Formats: sequence, C-alpha cells, structure tokens
Amino acid sequence: MGSVPYLLKKKKTTNNKKFLIAETITPYLSINHSYENQIDKIIHGDNLTILKSIPKSSINLIITSPPYFKQRDYGVGIGNEKTTEEYVENLLNVFSECERVLTNDGSIVFNLGDKYLESSLQLIPFRFAIEALKRFPVKLVNSITWVKLNPTPRQYQKRLVSSTEPFFHFVKSEDYYYNLAAYISNNGTKTKRTNGNNIGKRYFDLIESSNLTLEQKKLALCELQEVIEEVRTKRIESFRMKIKGIHSEPFGGQDGGRKYQLMKKGFTIIKIKGEPIKRDVIECAVETIKGSKHPAIYPLYIIKEIIKLLSRPNDVVLDPFIGSGTTAVAAKELGRRYIGIDINEEYCKYARARIRNINENKPLELFI
Repeated sequence: MGSVPYLLKKKKTTNNKKFLIAETITPYLSINHSYENQIDKIIHGDNLTILKSIPKSSINLIITSPPYFKQRDYGVGIGNEKTTEEYVENLLNVFSECERVLTNDGSIVFNLGDKYLESSLQLIPFRFAIEALKRFPVKLVNSITWVKLNPTPRQYQKRLVSSTEPFFHFVKSEDYYYNLAAYISNNGTKTKRTNGNNIGKRYFDLIESSNLTLEQKKLALCELQEVIEEVRTKRIESFRMKIKGIHSEPFGGQDGGRKYQLMKKGFTIIKIKGEPIKRDVIECAVETIKGSKHPAIYPLYIIKEIIKLLSRPNDVVLDPFIGSGTTAVAAKELGRRYIGIDINEEYCKYARARIRNINENKPLELFI
C-alpha cells in the first residue's frame, strides 16, 4: 500500500466561541505494510493504524511513554482528551494492539505520568494498569518506580512535589524472557562483607547458651565451622544463623525449609551470596537534549537497562510513542532492532537525527 493521508479535526477556543479547524498532517512517511520494511524505521503516523499492520506475535519487547494527559500541548494525538476516562481509554486501545503483536515470551513496559485536576491527583497510571489487567490476557510483573533526582523545582504550599513515575511491566505468559544478571548492578541492596571469625564467635556463644540437645549443639557447631570457612575463602559473602528458642520463627510461621530445619535440627543457616538484591526502584535524573522539541524525555539509561533485562540481541523493540527516539537509540546501541511510531512529524525527524548521530558517532549534548 502507498502513503495514507490522515485528517484530524481539532477544537480551538477563541473569544468563548469554538471552531473546528481541519488540519491535514503530512502523509505517513514511507509506510509499507510489509513487516520487514518497518524494522529499524521511525514511522510518522497514527500508531493504531500502523500497529494493525504489524503481524501477530512478532515483537519481542514494547517500551513506551505516552504523552501526559493535559500536561503540555503535544499538538495532535493522545494527551489532548477532555477527560481522564477518554485518555485512559485511548491508551488501552493502543495497549490492545501491543498485546496482539507481542510474542509469547515478550514484555510490554508502559511508563505513565499522573495529573492533578482541581487539586486532586487522578491516579491515571494505576487506572490504566487495573483496566489493562481486567481487559487483556496479561500479567503485571512489576511496577518499577522511577525516582527523579531532579524533579520540577517548584514547591507547592499544600502538597509535596511529585518526583516518581511507574514503569509497568506486563507479560502474556510465565515464560517471558528475563535476564536478571544483565540488569542494573548499582540499585541493589548488597550485604557488607563480614569477617567469618567475628560473626562466628557470636554464634558459638549463642549455641552454647541455647536449649538445644547435646547432639543438636554438636551438629550446629560443625555446620557453623563449615560456613565460616566458606566466608573465609570468599565462596559466599556472609551468613546468618537462627537457633530454636533464641531467634523467632520465619515470618508468618510458614511451613518452609527453614522452619523445618529449626524443628528437626534446632537451627538453620542462611547463606548470603555476593550479588545484590535487585529492587523495583531506579533513581535517575530527567534528561533534556539540546535542540530537542520534545518536552519530556525519559532517560536513556533506564531504557537501556530495561532492554538488557527483557530482550536478547537482535530482538525487535517497539515504541508506539517514539517521541524523541530514546527507545530506538537504546535499542540500536544495544544491538537490538527497533520500530518507532509517532504522530508528530517533527518528533520523527528528530528521532531519525539522533539515530544518524549514533552511526556517525556524534553524541547529542545532554542536559540534566
């Protein structure tokens, strides 16, 4: 099929009178409805129309950040609705197509901002997530919280400054691809290395003063010696020991392995490896790029980490609200393929320029 014209009617208010102004957007740029011809392209046009041309179960990862509701004048498209209900409904229409084109082992990640109306927070991201779970055969794996290190420097008198946004991670099945080892290494909670001899001395004393039987004490001392050696030889980072009658049972008293060991042996040892526990929080500054006309750029750093976590090299990453092109840039730099869609032609041009700069090794000037 050839280029498809797109006609939009937009309301404008002047002197308290409403007029309908017809605006013809530049025809979609080189939209060939062959899937192969959409790979590694930034496509100008209506995302619903273009998504419908993508085959079912063909996209490995979808990451996007739709325009905020009534936050800025994006010109056309989603974000200019009259009500939050209309806005959420339009987002769900896009999500429906995202779910259709996603592979069974793929992931969908939506980053959404909230909005105050009449001094009341609308909870738009959570309305969207709840409706998505109700309507579509998806599961919500995580709500990853982006903590903005440089939020808007405007202090309100009767509310705190909003400085977080969620990244909702949806999947279609439990067989989704997940490379935890590749994910952020500096946002985890890591246990400080302990000296095995020092911590061991404390447990030796606790064992001797406990109500364990003589046989249980002998076994506890033996296993304690072994785990201290594992710390000393750096096979593990640290350990904890729980002794019956001294330490509380596992939380909730659940029937797990540790509770069973406490009952049978009178003690249990928890080995702590060196890898940090990776959390559902990312701390990162908001980015702006010199010369960009896009008002809200989510950080390249976050998108790269999500791509590493949820996709393999050469996988296809889709962003139906490509904006300034951050998702495509991240995908290309990490050896993934991409499809970017946006209804704003200026954003598409800018996104293509960013990708060209990657090829020419010309970094764009970044401001934080």
